[in-house]
Amino acid sequence: MDGTDPVALELVAAMVAEVGVLYEPGLPMGSSARPSELSPPGGGFVVLREDGRALAGGGVKRLDERVCEIKRMYVAPDARGRGLGRALLAALEDLARDLGYSVARLDTGAEQPRAQRMYERAGYEAVPDYNGNPYASFWGEKQLGAA
Repeated sequence: MDGTDPVALELVAAMVAEVGVLYEPGLPMGSSARPSELSPPGGGFVVLREDGRALAGGGVKRLDERVCEIKRMYVAPDARGRGLGRALLAALEDLARDLGYSVARLDTGAEQPRAQRMYERAGYEAVPDYNGNPYASFWGEKQLGAA
């Protein structure tokens, strides 16, 4: 899916609103990935649906010819605790491989310890800050290998 699709934009807006409250109440966080960056040819967006309803989504953004960044992962609050975060991460990694990337990076903040644990369980190893995100406390990287 294209990051400019209305469903993708809606999921990203929900994620930004929720995370913005966690870190700087009342301060909009903005986005470090424009919708066009989460679109082909260098990126893409994945949406997980149930009965036609978008429950989760996230994007892949190109950093360089071999490295991408997984961005804007979000699971609707009423759909959490069902493994959708893990399924979404796996689908985003598959998309990254399909786009030709061999390395995926991501970040998360101190107020999202469950996300960090999920990323570490999925094989993301801590790396130094690669993107200057002032809200992040964990930056991770994973060699994607073959699907």
